[in-house]
Amino acid sequence: MKLPGVSEFSWRDVATEARLLLIGIPVFLWTMIPIYHMFLFAISPKEDAFSGKLWPDHPTLHNFEIVFKQQHYFLRDFYVQFWNSTLIAASVGVLTLFIATSAAFSISRLKVPGGRMVLNLALFTYFIPAAFLAVPMYRTMGNYGLLNNHWSLILAMVTIASPYAIWVLKQASDKLPVELDEAAVMDGATTLQIFRLVYLPLMMPSLVAIGTYAVLLAWNEYLYAFLLLSNDREITLPVALGNFLAADDSPWELLMTTGFIYALPPAAVYYAFRRYMVGGLTAGAVKS
Repeated sequence: MKLPGVSEFSWRDVATEARLLLIGIPVFLWTMIPIYHMFLFAISPKEDAFSGKLWPDHPTLHNFEIVFKQQHYFLRDFYVQFWNSTLIAASVGVLTLFIATSAAFSISRLKVPGGRMVLNLALFTYFIPAAFLAVPMYRTMGNYGLLNNHWSLILAMVTIASPYAIWVLKQASDKLPVELDEAAVMDGATTLQIFRLVYLPLMMPSLVAIGTYAVLLAWNEYLYAFLLLSNDREITLPVALGNFLAADDSPWELLMTTGFIYALPPAAVYYAFRRYMVGGLTAGAVKS
């Protein structure tokens, strides 16, 4: 017995899937082709780097050996610069989470006076592109003696990441039932206990998403890192990669190899926390 509407429903599903594929496949190719060419550069000898072939005639891992053994002038501080990027990104993630979580809890759960105005003023900062604030930020850090110090870049990145982080966590916090806080108060819980035992566990998906966002923002930053840090042993790896382009005969194969290596950690971070990203970053976007 044929159920009414089954055929139409199936065809509707097929049409939806087809439309998604028509959009998804070009987007996937547009994203993966540059990554594939970066990988081709990484496994190609210098003389074959610009051959234009879809696969090198003599693929090699020698470029990776040069990078890991720091056998080129531009790579002499590779591990130090990689560590600088890691330390700065981790610090930005931790500080952004601390500031945003505390602010969202105060505004959403404690209903502090003027909280909504603070949130709106924080979001207002995004009306000014971050690139326009680079020179004022440089002068500010210079006035406080923080130039060529990792704290200058950490504070700059936290300043950029925090308004969005506060907004996302505040929206997610608004979705939590107020009755949970009231029940905890009736059981004798203090504000800090509510924050630690009730609020943080329930907000964990959003916290992971925001932490990942802040880490990747700092990991990929170039402009502020270029302006605020100058010593070769203090700069981050993206700035060091820019130095490759200063040579008359740029070692493109080493540039692409280093870039490919540098892209692996954020890819791993995103893959590890991907199930939190969409739900965490869009929490509270639609009110029930």
